[in-house]
Amino acid sequence: MSARFRRVGVVGGGQMGAGIAEVCARAGLDTVVCEADATAARAARERVAASLDRAVRRGKLEPHAARDTLARMVFTGSLDDLADRQLVVEAVIENADAKTEVFAALDKIVEDPAAVFATNTSSLPVMRVGMATSRADRVVGLHFFNPVPVLPLVEVVASLHTSPDTVTAVEDFATGTLGKTVIRSRDRAGFVVNALLIPYVLAAVRMAESGFATAADIDTGMELGCAHPMGPLKLADLIGLDTVASIAESLYEEFREPLYAPSPLLQRMVQAGLLGRKTGRGFHTYGHA
Repeated sequence: MSARFRRVGVVGGGQMGAGIAEVCARAGLDTVVCEADATAARAARERVAASLDRAVRRGKLEPHAARDTLARMVFTGSLDDLADRQLVVEAVIENADAKTEVFAALDKIVEDPAAVFATNTSSLPVMRVGMATSRADRVVGLHFFNPVPVLPLVEVVASLHTSPDTVTAVEDFATGTLGKTVIRSRDRAGFVVNALLIPYVLAAVRMAESGFATAADIDTGMELGCAHPMGPLKLADLIGLDTVASIAESLYEEFREPLYAPSPLLQRMVQAGLLGRKTGRGFHTYGHA
């Protein structure tokens, strides 16, 4: 196990941030989760506790290990509580301005000059958030996949400023401490996975939008015809349609390829708050939000 990062901070306690914090704490790390305020911090703690309970019920985690994991975590509404962290992973909303603001604040708060900052962005330039700090050589992309405690992949993304030592340290952390599998990507919109996945999802959205086939038939076709574990529109609902649209916009802004452009239907669904599983309705309807 890598000893370089023993004190980890996670900014953002939503679905992704809570998952990242959980795997860090399960690996034995001192983990602080920072949310926007105390109320959001309590919700983040409840999110992690619920995930640990599910793991226990499914026989994936012993009850004492779940209790120990939660005991290693602190949930706060203040970025100042990250001052002593050696690694901070940002997992806030997929919005460049919001992420840049977080990194600029962390640069002033985190005391260790050797500390590493990582962004869990799925599509935005790592360079942009790195340049908001005075330590762009120690800023890296560390993109996990949802659900984080289950999916084994992490994308490590270096900007033009990221030092080789930072990349090596973060890759060692992801593999040696968290037990993840790492692939490397250059700092381009979508990295590896989403640059391939999002055009496929958007094609399914356009197919449904045109009336060519129903959402159910599109998903069944890919599940039973191509042996995909989940159809593209179910997957879009799981990711969150707002996140899908945001990634698509980032891809289109960088490459100007029509296959990356979010369709009118996707944009309208986001405007209507029909975001998929997390709201109870997207291309499919779910029992609860």
